[in-house]
Amino acid sequence: MVNPVLLIAVPLGLAFTIPLFALFWRPAVKYIPPAALVFNLVVSLLLLAKVLENPVIVSIGGWQPPFCINLVAGPVGVLFSAIIALVGLLVSIYALDYIHPAPFTTKSFFDVERGGVKEGPTEKYHMLYLLLLTGATGVVLTGDIFNLFVFFEILCISSYALVAYLRDKGGIESAVKYLIQGAVGSSLLLIGIGLLYGLFGTLNMADIAQNIKSVSPISVFVPMVLIITGLGVEAAIFPLNAWLPDAHSSAPSSISAILSGIAIEVGLYAVVRVVFTIFGAQSFLLFLAFLGILTLLVGEMCAFSQNNIKRMLAYSSIGQIGLILFALAIATSYGVTAGLFQLVSHTLSKALLFLAAGYMIYRAGSMEISALEGMGRKMPLTCLAFTIGAFSLVGLPPFIGFPSKFLVVRAALATKETYFCALIGLALLGTVIEGAYFFRVVQVLYFKGEKPNPGRKEAPIVALLPMFIFVALIVIVGIYPKLVTGILNSAATELLSRSEYIKAVLGSIL
Repeated sequence: MVNPVLLIAVPLGLAFTIPLFALFWRPAVKYIPPAALVFNLVVSLLLLAKVLENPVIVSIGGWQPPFCINLVAGPVGVLFSAIIALVGLLVSIYALDYIHPAPFTTKSFFDVERGGVKEGPTEKYHMLYLLLLTGATGVVLTGDIFNLFVFFEILCISSYALVAYLRDKGGIESAVKYLIQGAVGSSLLLIGIGLLYGLFGTLNMADIAQNIKSVSPISVFVPMVLIITGLGVEAAIFPLNAWLPDAHSSAPSSISAILSGIAIEVGLYAVVRVVFTIFGAQSFLLFLAFLGILTLLVGEMCAFSQNNIKRMLAYSSIGQIGLILFALAIATSYGVTAGLFQLVSHTLSKALLFLAAGYMIYRAGSMEISALEGMGRKMPLTCLAFTIGAFSLVGLPPFIGFPSKFLVVRAALATKETYFCALIGLALLGTVIEGAYFFRVVQVLYFKGEKPNPGRKEAPIVALLPMFIFVALIVIVGIYPKLVTGILNSAATELLSRSEYIKAVLGSIL
């Protein structure tokens, strides 16, 4: 059996070899992230069959839990690591042609994205990209709350730098805003972890969960709120999401795809892991459900008012995170499965949308939706990919968004609680708003007059390939949702079964 440590060690090691490759063979640098992520995807798929039977617990340093640093490769962690590797691999292939060297000039964002500036090294981009995905993988696999913070910081710091990669005024300003808000969130997270360590004398999540009832509820309420608030910044939960629209619209589209498709989902995973596994905070879940619907409505209404396509997609991500949080907060087997399904749906669809939008912006020279008029005739394949991603997010069959949203509705109605039925009505209202602004973009692409621009042409094959792999996954899983529901059910069971998690990690010393 392969060791889950390799999922962290290999991409981390390769990230630090990139400057060495740049010294001796610079053209090879851009192929290192795809190679690392192919490795992680294969390892994750090999582990997945094993962990569906029993989780794999790895103890590092020669000590046993709770004294060691340990990894917990269960259905949830390995599912997330596979998604991170898959999406990261496809985006890294897209970036082979899309990412040009970082400029040392004051040229505009569009000059840069059209490749107007060709000087400067790109190894920093590829190194930070691998570090971001390594941090994300570490967050979903760690069983130690302090190492969750460490991996979370690797993810966040890499994200700050990549948002500013183009070195234009907007990107640097957005990165600084993101950094300030992220630093505040990280500080709150670290203070919360410190308070937990003071209470329990351990950093192992299973050990804290086992002993959480030995102290008064009020003494753990403060660290719980601090930790959830700190993690909620990266998860883009309202009102902690002010950084997201600027960061997503200023970053290269390949990074926007990762921030929206991976980073905020990992932040949400961390919130859910803390609530379900460490604190078992059932009384807190109704508040999270209300917060999820509020996040959804705020995100969708802000997206509806946007004329900038990347800001529209960024606000749409906030809305989707709200829906996922609401489904997970239902805290039933149906609800958690639906939330995880919606998370997978959003990851695939939103990554596809940002990749397609990247080359549409690339050709049009503007992020304004009005600048994309008639693009469907000049870039039919790219616009088709964008349209499928949009229809999937709205929840139209036969795309993956349809079964995922259907499961969320079913989970809410199955509770037979009046407030959940009312909240799902508000969620459906958000879907109507979502449909309105995505259909508006599709109308601009296909049914409005064409802007005269001889530079408009189809995206290159190296960019279309990952887009249409996303399209294939969206359609295949939409038609055959049972391909993933078995894995999602196992992952939901793990999140809901605190006692089984504790037993798996600490079984040898209980």
